[in-house]
Amino acid sequence: MKYRMYIDEVGDPGLKNAKDPRYRYLSLTGVIMELDYVNKTVFPELESLKKKYFHSHVDEPVIFHRKELINQRYPFQSLRDENTKVAFDNELFHLLSTLDYIVITVVIDKLEHQIRYQTWQQDSYHYSLRILIERYVLFLKNADAKGDVMAESRGGKEDMRLKASYKRVYHEGTEYVAADAFATHLTSQQLKLKQKSNNIAGLQIADLVAHPSYRSSLARKNKQSIPSDFGGKIAQLLEKEKYYCSPAGKIYGWGRKWLP
Repeated sequence: MKYRMYIDEVGDPGLKNAKDPRYRYLSLTGVIMELDYVNKTVFPELESLKKKYFHSHVDEPVIFHRKELINQRYPFQSLRDENTKVAFDNELFHLLSTLDYIVITVVIDKLEHQIRYQTWQQDSYHYSLRILIERYVLFLKNADAKGDVMAESRGGKEDMRLKASYKRVYHEGTEYVAADAFATHLTSQQLKLKQKSNNIAGLQIADLVAHPSYRSSLARKNKQSIPSDFGGKIAQLLEKEKYYCSPAGKIYGWGRKWLP
């Protein structure tokens, strides 16, 4: 089987604003799915949900964006009706519960990163991406499988930097995973970049779970309980059955990684 990891981010990668509590953390979440399964099951199921509640059409597809869903902005204004919102939330949660996928989330504390590494301060996005891909390769190795990686396009020079960073990890490996493992299990040395407007089902699933995963990761780090809202419900689902974990069921270090 061939897998693909779809990546979504939460937070700002810049180090200059790390002292501001609102921008202290950056989180990257990868959602791993088997490609044939995405084509046959994930995409049709997602489109069916969109058509039912938002009248999505093949010529003008509705794209799921978590922020627009929460704020009930066009084309999600039907969610302003409480009954519709409850019904949609229930069906969305059921879909996220029943779909077959694996989640890996990497969170970097940019302030701690600055304090700890006075002379070595790698770009926080690229550092996190490197660790995320490392975890993904370990998943592929354990599954005796191959796969590639897709992230949301950030545009222009940033896309070029991301592709160069991915290619560097592919060829050099990391401290814990040798380069030959990357070459063995990754089917491409190129990072695939697509706009969410391309209606990529995997990127939309990643968008829906990335923020709940980040919030729960931060809560666990601070020894706090997971929020009780809808996002918290998704976070509990991820912890129960979606995070990549060790054979003994350990999430930290497998499906959840905290940096530095």
